[in-house]
Amino acid sequence: MKTILILLLAVLSMVSYSQTINTALEFKDLFNAEMKDGVSCYRIPALITAPNGDIIAAIDERVPSCGDLKWSKDINIVIRRSSDNGQTWSEIETVIDYPLGQSASDPSMIVDQITGTIFLFFNFMDLDKEKDVYYLRVMKSTDNGKTWSQPRDISSQIAKPEWHTHFKFITSGRGIQTSTGKLVHTLVNLEEGLHLFASDDHGENWYLINTPVSPANESKIIELSDGIWMINSRVQNKGFRYIHSSVDEGKTWVSRPDTTLIDPGCNASIIRYSSIADGDDKNRLLFSNAKMKDDRMNMTIRISYDEGKSWTEGKTIYAGSSAYSSMTVLPNGDIGLFFEKNNYKENVFIAVSLEWLTDGEDTLK
Repeated sequence: MKTILILLLAVLSMVSYSQTINTALEFKDLFNAEMKDGVSCYRIPALITAPNGDIIAAIDERVPSCGDLKWSKDINIVIRRSSDNGQTWSEIETVIDYPLGQSASDPSMIVDQITGTIFLFFNFMDLDKEKDVYYLRVMKSTDNGKTWSQPRDISSQIAKPEWHTHFKFITSGRGIQTSTGKLVHTLVNLEEGLHLFASDDHGENWYLINTPVSPANESKIIELSDGIWMINSRVQNKGFRYIHSSVDEGKTWVSRPDTTLIDPGCNASIIRYSSIADGDDKNRLLFSNAKMKDDRMNMTIRISYDEGKSWTEGKTIYAGSSAYSSMTVLPNGDIGLFFEKNNYKENVFIAVSLEWLTDGEDTLK
């Protein structure tokens, strides 16, 4: 009888723990069109953790329509900030608002952990004067995103002159800083292939790494524990992701499909969660995307314990309509996810723990 009672208590404890894990999700809708008069929708999320621990969420504020940059004469870049691991958020702040006819789109960020500077990149277009001509711009903050510099056009630094009229854009989301201090980001040219651009002087100057990567659309780069650069790429009409690896900082690449990372052709997010080199117990990478072959649904976070060679099946964050996503590691160790939800009507933030993500099988030690 005592053994049965012990077993029953153990089962009840497991059920209680499972219920706690599976009911912990709390979506915070940071941006939707009902929040501001005249706005058609908010799209293209980007998320980073500032050096002081603040969480910054940036996004397009699309005014006349939900159309992309080349079809809209009024897109602004706006942000919200949290100082308590995503529990509460500031009001919407506008950081880029050009006159009607000029638009900014596709925010992405890099944090320079050495200088404390945050770089915010975006793509710019003057639809009245130069229709379909994309310019590539950056602004920076030295006070954790509270104020920003005037935008600087870096098109001539990171794009070739013959690309002037090409369909080119900096990938939304985020770039990286490598272990050597180099800042690296991805640039899509639909005619010439994916390229990287970088800075060796903490963002004072930028340059193109002139080796095309293909197949690849919107992509994310990450540095592996052995110094290899790995790009995780969206590709169209495949139903899965492509992986590109470089042992020589982007001079040459080896490409392969990863059919385990099923994907409908949508922007995704990959970040490092932990590193043995930094004193953590394991190397962990995180990958978020709409885990479906044909539809933008089923937002999922997966973990890799072997530097991207293989991935867990992951855990569904939201089974319904979901698209672009961006992740960051929060100061308390949780994982912040910011993604497009319900046919681009909501842009939600959610924080989950590593323990929740792995059903209690893994915790950061």
